Amino acid sequence: MKQSKLFTLAFLLGTGFLFSCDPDEDPTPPVDPSSESAVNDWIFEVMSQVYYWLDDMNTPIAADSDPEDYFESLLNRPTDRFSAIYPNYQDLINALSGVTLEAGYEFTLFRESQSNENVVAEITYIKKNSPAASAGLMRGDIINEINGVQMTLTNYQQVLGDISSTHTVNYLRFNEELNGYEAKEEVTMNTIELAENPVFIDTVYTIDNSKIGYLMYNFFAPGTGGSNTTYDQEIDAVFAKFKNESIQHLIVDLRYNGGGYVTSAVNLASLIGPGVGASDIFSKTKYNSFLSQYDDFKNVQTPFKAKAENLGATLEGNRVYILTSERTASASELLVNGLKPYMDVFLIGDVTYGKNVGSIAFEDEENDSNPYGILPIVSQSFNSLDQSDYTTGFSPNIEVIEFTERLLPLGDTQEIMLRTAIEQITGTASSLRVEKLDRQEMGSSLDKKVRQGIMIENKRLN
Repeated sequence: MKQSKLFTLAFLLGTGFLFSCDPDEDPTPPVDPSSESAVNDWIFEVMSQVYYWLDDMNTPIAADSDPEDYFESLLNRPTDRFSAIYPNYQDLINALSGVTLEAGYEFTLFRESQSNENVVAEITYIKKNSPAASAGLMRGDIINEINGVQMTLTNYQQVLGDISSTHTVNYLRFNEELNGYEAKEEVTMNTIELAENPVFIDTVYTIDNSKIGYLMYNFFAPGTGGSNTTYDQEIDAVFAKFKNESIQHLIVDLRYNGGGYVTSAVNLASLIGPGVGASDIFSKTKYNSFLSQYDDFKNVQTPFKAKAENLGATLEGNRVYILTSERTASASELLVNGLKPYMDVFLIGDVTYGKNVGSIAFEDEENDSNPYGILPIVSQSFNSLDQSDYTTGFSPNIEVIEFTERLLPLGDTQEIMLRTAIEQITGTASSLRVEKLDRQEMGSSLDKKVRQGIMIENKRLN
């Protein structure tokens, strides 16, 4: 590889490397572009330059192996929990921007009872303009059958495999008057290519003379893909509203936010940090031993943005409240870590996921016959104080697990996590009396999302 061709604008734009052969090198025999060998040659060429654990990268298996097996053979497991390969690059990019084929509901799995082997799925949220919303499904509904099949400990994974296409759902809904669940009529769920908006809720509450801004933000994405920045602009508008209404407290709900694009994390942090601007450092990025030889990859620092909508010093106690869960990951944790040197970041919820490393999505731009996309770990992130020690997650200041109570609508001030934050702000305990539930999670639909646990470096949108 010619050094003059390495790591130029193409990499900095997040679109891949410019590869070229030195004219003095011996020519290599042509490889069928559609062959697995061609795919694997590309994988090795990318990984041998960008992989964060380059010095510990494994010797590859046979060049004509299945590309997914070949990619896996290179990885520094178990240290590397995150690098991944996908059979289609464009599907990968769409998923990272919230565009997927689905019915539009997320759920968490539980064992119905210790006395039987049934598994149920409790809906955690319904996406706007989705088939699930049109069908009238709601947060807190309990799904017990899909396509007429009761989920059990032995079959639930197979049954859930059917929800990627048209399917039926049988479910229960809590009846306040009866103080119990009742069966609802079966509904048919179609699947569509749905563009999920990550800006799920934004509102201002006035409680005990305190103005509280609340934002629920479910993943970090600038827009629907390419150079689209619709979602970032929407976040800017939310904070302009918060600022105009002179909020004194801010709650950012990241309980379902598994990560996404660094650029959107920078944008959100720039709206929250007290008076931060382009001269203040949000994060620092470290690359592998090979990349670090080059000036573009030494002492890489990402500044905040100067935003007119920044809340400045309006937040009491210089504090932001962030709601977390075990699925709060990656770019969400980057936000927490980047803000900590500048303000009091008060966490309410569960221990976060624990991911301080980032990826870039690569496609083979030289070979149209190669559909694969790879997301290798390429970097580690630090805050302005060079802190990056959260591989086991951030521990909350107040521990709250939302599934210890029956789920109330998101944004309801009596909903367990929002209620806890409001109690902390006002100093007044809620008089609500609720039944505590003893149940163990078995997983979540969010765990299968491409964006879960992802921190994508995408410089194109700077």
